[in-house]
Amino acid sequence: MPSAIMMAMELSEIEAFVTINRVGGFTRAAELLHLSQPAVSRRIELLERELGAPLFERLPGGIRLSEAGRAFLPHAQQILAGVEDGRAAVRALEEDEAGSITLALVGTLASTQLTTHLQTFHRAYPRVHLKLRTARSDEVSTLVQQGDAQLGLRYFVDPRPDIRSVLAINEPLLVVSAAQSRFFAEEPGEPAALHSVPWVTFPLNVGSSGEPFARVLERQLVLHELDAAERIVIDSLTAQKRLIEADFGIGLLPESSVEEELRLGTVRILPIAKLQTLVPVMVIYRRQAYLSRAARSLLATLAPEANVS
Repeated sequence: MPSAIMMAMELSEIEAFVTINRVGGFTRAAELLHLSQPAVSRRIELLERELGAPLFERLPGGIRLSEAGRAFLPHAQQILAGVEDGRAAVRALEEDEAGSITLALVGTLASTQLTTHLQTFHRAYPRVHLKLRTARSDEVSTLVQQGDAQLGLRYFVDPRPDIRSVLAINEPLLVVSAAQSRFFAEEPGEPAALHSVPWVTFPLNVGSSGEPFARVLERQLVLHELDAAERIVIDSLTAQKRLIEADFGIGLLPESSVEEELRLGTVRILPIAKLQTLVPVMVIYRRQAYLSRAARSLLATLAPEANVS
């Protein structure tokens, strides 16, 4: 019943009703609430209109609860107690870093220095339960936007107006080939050596989760006069890596995304410094969201330049 009641009426009306009952009159209640007596009376009128019954009986010697008032009182008291409990819980979070935080992140970022930052945060705030959810960059944004995660870690700035993006790190994009590639008689060191080599890449379609990476690759290829190269377009990072391992082409991939393949020896990094570049990894959160002290501390750990009061 309390939640249904709250949907139909103002908290201030319920507070006025409970206060009048506690002190035994409208005049004293108005003093305690720092309101005029007509303002308190108006709140009770609105509440009675919502409930469809009078809450007080006006008697020559004062007032007393009506039958409807007696039925409503415990529910009103429960609502006010619940609100106060909520306020106390928020105060506790603000006074000491505690509670839980859900962080959504692109899975490969677990292989970057950000993991060290998360470990540092866990040691500094052992009472905070950190829940991790992995997703693609666009999915990370959706989880944050819908309130399923307080913070997110994704590649590139999120363009949505209700999301704020703060730089965490810049991650290298490296030229990756099969460990034993048929495309090179000897190890290439300059972009010109790649003229006849296909590139495995994301689609350039607007809205594709990999579109920003595709645009970075296109910029690098144009810059180094490789834009005539064949493109093998695959909208899956995992599938791209499998094709590169099978020597269908080469790719410009985030360093963290090929950690396992490098360890297994199925791919290698081509030392072509002119094609290597950096992409931003951003911490994101909703602009209008409430961030607890613990969440603000995690944000500051991941992105020291963030300015959140």
